[in-house]
Amino acid sequence: MNKGKYVFSQLLDFLDRNDFNYLARKYEGDKYVKQFTCYNQLATLMFGQLSGRESLRDVVLATQAHATKATHLGFGKFVTRSNLSKANNNRDCRIFEEFAYKVIAEARKCRATDIFKLGGNVYAFDSTTIELCLETFKWAIYRKNQRKGGIKVHTLYDLETSIPTFFHITEARVNDMNAMDVIPYEEDSFYIFDRGYNDFERLFRINVIGAYFVVRGKKNNDFKPMKWTRRFPPGSGILSDSIGYMNSEKTRFKYPEKIRRIIYWDEEQKREFIFFTNALDISPMRVTELYRNRWQIELFFKWLKQHLKIKKFWGESENAVRIQIYTAITAYCMMAIVQKKMGIDRPIYEILQLVSVSLTERTPLEKLFGNPNYNIVNELNGSSEPTLF
Repeated sequence: MNKGKYVFSQLLDFLDRNDFNYLARKYEGDKYVKQFTCYNQLATLMFGQLSGRESLRDVVLATQAHATKATHLGFGKFVTRSNLSKANNNRDCRIFEEFAYKVIAEARKCRATDIFKLGGNVYAFDSTTIELCLETFKWAIYRKNQRKGGIKVHTLYDLETSIPTFFHITEARVNDMNAMDVIPYEEDSFYIFDRGYNDFERLFRINVIGAYFVVRGKKNNDFKPMKWTRRFPPGSGILSDSIGYMNSEKTRFKYPEKIRRIIYWDEEQKREFIFFTNALDISPMRVTELYRNRWQIELFFKWLKQHLKIKKFWGESENAVRIQIYTAITAYCMMAIVQKKMGIDRPIYEILQLVSVSLTERTPLEKLFGNPNYNIVNELNGSSEPTLF
């Protein structure tokens, strides 16, 4: 890496600027623009994400403090509150959305691994709700009578690469199950759902596609077993493993084919879990293992809210909110790419801490991320902070 470059510029080198400029031209983001281009906007927002800025004014002040370095950092020369606000409100958010997906694809490619060895990808699907003030964000209706607004970020998360592969942003009042209709399902892949997704009509569509699902069931799910597995390894926690059909007329109409039900006792939590799946041939312990790994997406949501700025938004319009979320996802995946390609022996939380205080230094990344402080790593492993990688 060029030792003369600032840390922030070195990080941006891991993104394909040509891809971004192509999208800016595609959606005419730079049409009639002379100074503050779409790329300048991306660089400014990324700087705000990685340096932990709290507001639009805070972002602008941080960039103006480095006005003499602005060109080399990628901001351009004219970063003001008005032109950044105008860009966030008016420029097509699809530029940032499609670029986020390109960075996601690169992150998945360089982090590809086959942990579960099931012959397909393994995904968890869930949503996180971000509450907003309805008086300010009038478009984000959540609970009108309580004057609450909010959005949901529905996310498909690759459990093997620790990368979010698909995200769908809706008003918070949209039911989680409706988001199952827009998931880009892949044949032979596994999809893990919590019990909020007990829609057997939609689950049957996954079965028809040739993909597999594991969903946490409810005690009132009416199931008629036809075939049982009698023996389980001692201490496995498996109480029952049976194949049969949904018993009620309504549910049987929605899911007419065979389905498998596994009942599992979690000794640590002292709780019983019920799982339904169309994967009839894998071991019951593998099914429970898949669901247990679903909690990675909960850690991702927690990490995203704690360490990237999506709880406090830098604009009030839907377009500005979407751009900020797409930028946060881009920043996350960029750091995942950096960690993998450079072989950094540090958790992502520690990498971000180092980056946040070093963005305008000329330290080479190899030196910045070298010699990990294992005391810090051990403290993080023993804390409640999620260390995803």
